[in-house]
Amino acid sequence: MKKNLSHVRTDQVGSLLRPSSLISAFSSFGKGEIDERDLELEQDKAIRELVIRQEQAELEIVTDGEFRRLNWQVSFSRVKGWDLSEISWKGFIQNPSLIMEGERPLSRGADAVEFLKIPADGKLSLSENFLLKEYSFLAKVARSPGKAMLMGPDRICQMCDITGSAPFYSSAEAFLNDVVAVEQQIVGQLIEEGCPYVQLDEPSYTGYVDAETLGRIAERGEDPMANLNRAIDASNAVIEPHAGKAVFGLHICRGNRASMWHREGAYDGIAEVLFNRLEFDRLLLEYDTERAGGFEPLRFVPKGTQVVLGLVTTKQGELETVDELLRRIENASHYIDGDQLAISPQCGFASGISGNVLAEADQWRKFELINKTARRAWG
Repeated sequence: MKKNLSHVRTDQVGSLLRPSSLISAFSSFGKGEIDERDLELEQDKAIRELVIRQEQAELEIVTDGEFRRLNWQVSFSRVKGWDLSEISWKGFIQNPSLIMEGERPLSRGADAVEFLKIPADGKLSLSENFLLKEYSFLAKVARSPGKAMLMGPDRICQMCDITGSAPFYSSAEAFLNDVVAVEQQIVGQLIEEGCPYVQLDEPSYTGYVDAETLGRIAERGEDPMANLNRAIDASNAVIEPHAGKAVFGLHICRGNRASMWHREGAYDGIAEVLFNRLEFDRLLLEYDTERAGGFEPLRFVPKGTQVVLGLVTTKQGELETVDELLRRIENASHYIDGDQLAISPQCGFASGISGNVLAEADQWRKFELINKTARRAWG
């Protein structure tokens, strides 16, 4: 299983557009109009239908679309001491579109690292493995291999108000160590359940090339390269006890809420350290716009690591062409063996429950395009 999944030529990041009935159910639950069981029944129904649709579309890897989540970040929830669930529900009920005042789709929006930052209110411990619940149901209804998606440890650390976390945590290092321990538990239980593919979502890495984020790091008197290496150590540590037991992927993007981005910068400044040190089977890299830069940094990816090029945008419905994508794959192969490449959307289609500004039909056309391109590129 591991060898096959680590080399599949198509992939997806995870979140998919929610049907309006599911969004309405979330809203009703948040307002106290239905109970948790009613919400779960609606989630179950929507996920069953979604899995059928993915398998009809011949997707090599299926997900539950993150249909049990308000946003991708609540993958790290039901954790004592630090949990974004409460602030996420409050934000959704007050502003279902997830577009804040002054923001507009297809532009740079506010960074959730800052506006969702909360302190720890206790030492971290796992109350319930939310991802295990997600995956167990997916495995029950899917014939194709499924993937579990988990917010990476550095992103969690960036979203914790460390200065407000005393007496429980006095340093980012101490908090990060406990995040890693919790995530090792989450991943271990997923693998025991038979999950063949686990993905860490780590948009935090593009913070180390983004001017605004680097400015905040400087204001705190921190060394960005030291933080980067600490982040890599944490990502690797989450999966290290489980090496060889599943396929492990790591996704890097620049933000995706409501078709906006939140960071900018090419991989060049971090690629040599990042790509050489990450110990993952698959790197899912955003590459749909000039914000990601060129493919030259791929020369630092070691042999044996598969790079999934996120060439197809999820931020709008305009469709790329097969020829355009083939040209970009060919360009990338100048810097990395073409046998190490695969293709996917640049990010999820709905990092938040309200989704990006494209139609569901556009979403499926993009997956069809990805499959066509992969067949042309690799047979």
